[in-house]
Amino acid sequence: MARMHARRRGKSSSTRPLRTSPPEWVQYSAEDVEKLVIELAKSGLSPSMIGLRLRDQYGIPSVKLITKKSVLQILREHGLEPKIPQDLADLMKKAVHLNEHLKKHRKDLHNRRGLQLIEAKIRRLVKYYKKTGRLPKDWEYSIETAKLYVE
Repeated sequence: MARMHARRRGKSSSTRPLRTSPPEWVQYSAEDVEKLVIELAKSGLSPSMIGLRLRDQYGIPSVKLITKKSVLQILREHGLEPKIPQDLADLMKKAVHLNEHLKKHRKDLHNRRGLQLIEAKIRRLVKYYKKTGRLPKDWEYSIETAKLYVE
């Protein structure tokens, strides 16, 4: 399938090996992994960074195989879920930085178009998250609100 804003196709991504149980060499129990996830979340890491940290430093290939729950589900149970979903927060951060660049370089039309595409993606995500209940119904995107969440 082609990209949304570019008329080209992307590379296919790799897939995880099919597993239904954790590998034998993993030494952590489900309770240990949940404690690690909570500890890392309290230190300020995002859910994807928690997964990377668990994989790289603790040798846990998949939280879901061990605990039967995703990192985000564990964070929800303990009230540590981020206010804004991570993909939306990353896009807002990108938009804020691009907006600061465009204040200095007013004639940079390529990046102005890039900002338009990023903001269109943000609006689509906001619409989806309002529909699924992850964002309040009255939440609106603007570059000013994005600056408040990024800083």
